Amino acid sequence: MVIEWLRRGVEITGRAVAWLTLAMVLVTFAVVVLRYGFNLGWIWVQETITYLHAAVFMLAAAWTLQADAHVRVDVIYRDRSPRYKAWVNLLGTVFLILPFCAFLVWTGWDYVLRSWQVMEGSREAGGLPLVYLLKTLILALPALLLMQSVCQVAESVRCLGDRKAEGAGH
Repeated sequence: MVIEWLRRGVEITGRAVAWLTLAMVLVTFAVVVLRYGFNLGWIWVQETITYLHAAVFMLAAAWTLQADAHVRVDVIYRDRSPRYKAWVNLLGTVFLILPFCAFLVWTGWDYVLRSWQVMEGSREAGGLPLVYLLKTLILALPALLLMQSVCQVAESVRCLGDRKAEGAGH
C-alpha cells in the first residue's frame, strides 16, 4: 500500500509537471514574438522560462525513472531476463541513485535554507522574486527520486524472490 502510494505520487507529479513543457514553449514563443515583433522584453518573462525548465527536469526525473525512460546502455539490458534486470535496477538504485540523493540533500540543504531565510529574489532588476522557490527544486529532486527508489527496490526484491522470473528472457 505504501509502495503504491509512493508510485502514484511520483506519477501524478510527473504527469502534472509534464504540462509545464507546453507552458515553456508558449512563453518562449511569446518572448520571441515580443522581442522581434514589438521590440519588447521583460526579465521576469525570460526568468520564467528558466524556472519552468528547471521544474520540468527536476520534478519529472523520478517519473522518467518510473517509466524506465532514462538513458541506459540498452545493449546489455534490453534482451535480458527479468531477474537480471531486477539485479541491475536494485544495484543501480542502491549504489548510484541513493548516494546521489544523499549527496544532493547534504550539499543542498543549507543552500536552500539560506535562500528561504532571506526570501531570495532575482539579482536582475525586474526579475522574479522567487529564487528561493527555484532553489527548493534542489531538494524536491532527491525527495521524488527517493520515493521512486523505494518503489524500485521493492519491485526488484519482489522480482528476485519470484522463481517464475528465473527462466524468462534469455
